[in-house]
Amino acid sequence: MTTHTTSEGEVAYDAPGAEKPCKTWYKIIGSLESEAMPLIALHGGPGGGHEYLTPLVDLHEKYETPIIFYDQIGCGKSTHLQEKMGDDSFWTFDLFVKELDNLVDHLKLREKGFYLLGQSWGGMLGSTYASHQPRGLKKLVLVSSPASIPLYMEGCKHLLSQLPQDVRETLEECDRQGDHESEKFQEAALVFNRKHVCRIDPMPEPVQMAFKHLKEDPTSYLTMQGPSEFIVEGTAFKGWEGYKRGHDIQVPTLLINGRYDEVGDACFEPWFWTIPKVKWVTIEGASHMSHWEERERFIHLCGVFLGSTE
Repeated sequence: MTTHTTSEGEVAYDAPGAEKPCKTWYKIIGSLESEAMPLIALHGGPGGGHEYLTPLVDLHEKYETPIIFYDQIGCGKSTHLQEKMGDDSFWTFDLFVKELDNLVDHLKLREKGFYLLGQSWGGMLGSTYASHQPRGLKKLVLVSSPASIPLYMEGCKHLLSQLPQDVRETLEECDRQGDHESEKFQEAALVFNRKHVCRIDPMPEPVQMAFKHLKEDPTSYLTMQGPSEFIVEGTAFKGWEGYKRGHDIQVPTLLINGRYDEVGDACFEPWFWTIPKVKWVTIEGASHMSHWEERERFIHLCGVFLGSTE
């Protein structure tokens, strides 16, 4: 096992409307003093935490890319704000964009430059951030991130229709009753997750950790998204169509999704048509967690892309 330099820290974040001091926790694999440009990893959820993105450490071991993980506000080792449950005016894209800007400035990356990789919600955040054309951003990787929530919802309906009838009926019945907490609902949702979120059984411990984070503090997830992967009710996500700002993303961008991904081609493709400098790869045999399911292929794709001079 390769050993590598690891450091952790916290940066104060004056979160708009938080009404209390906040902090963002981060961890760096490798050294920011090296010549290699670092990659900032944006986790999904919202509220999933950084742990399930640990395969990205392979990029440091194989390509010497320093990796910056952080827990976004509201989860993991960063400040939690459970008192903001349901507060649509607080849990906004802008909250997380400002937090990322704050971290970039704290780590003094503007001059050196940096890459961004966002998975799922992390890619929605990353695309929004990149569309502002921030100083220092050199390349972007969007992994299984919907370009359009309405298209994502259409895709989910189709995927749900392909589930076994008893599972489908359970999910429909629970949804009618507003029951998204019962064991019955959770078991049926797990069938969907095992097909379209992570096809490794049992799920790797760090992936299970993401679900654990969401269960322990679902504040940002419930407020921004809704009660499950296929029910989107939150103001921040409902109707979101990030691809409409795709033309503002001026850095080279790599798109990755999985063949069985809950973020299917129909809701992912608009990125390809709107981002000017773009490459798209769909990984066979993978779903939403291609960085685990086809780890070697995933790391190779990212490593070659980030290392190229195109």
